[in-house]
Amino acid sequence: MRIGELAERAGTTTRTLRYYESRGLLPARRADNGYRAYDEDDLRLVQQIRTLQDFGFELEETRPFVECLRAGHPAGDACPASLAVYRRKLGELDALIEQLRAVRAQVGAQLARAELEAQAALPGGPEPRCELGG
Repeated sequence: MRIGELAERAGTTTRTLRYYESRGLLPARRADNGYRAYDEDDLRLVQQIRTLQDFGFELEETRPFVECLRAGHPAGDACPASLAVYRRKLGELDALIEQLRAVRAQVGAQLARAELEAQAALPGGPEPRCELGG
């Protein structure tokens, strides 16, 4: 298939495919007429890259998965290098989740404080309370 068909089937652009090619992620094969030529394996490579990027992986992080597919594995995550990337990404995600939990707690505390102040500012509102917190 030609680059336009691959782009359409993979849900991306020809420009993106050329970029993947320039980064060594997509093979640069040419037909006799000089056009880029791709097959179903290339479509699987691009789909793997796109799925991982949708999950938040950087383009370079997709390389072990692409290499695993190129080595003949039916799934790009069947190789040790791919598993290592998954483990590293899970660690990053766990750290981000913890940061978000801390930020959420701070925002929740600020909201509670602001609501109390807003209620106290209303005519006839409750008297300001002093809370012991921890």
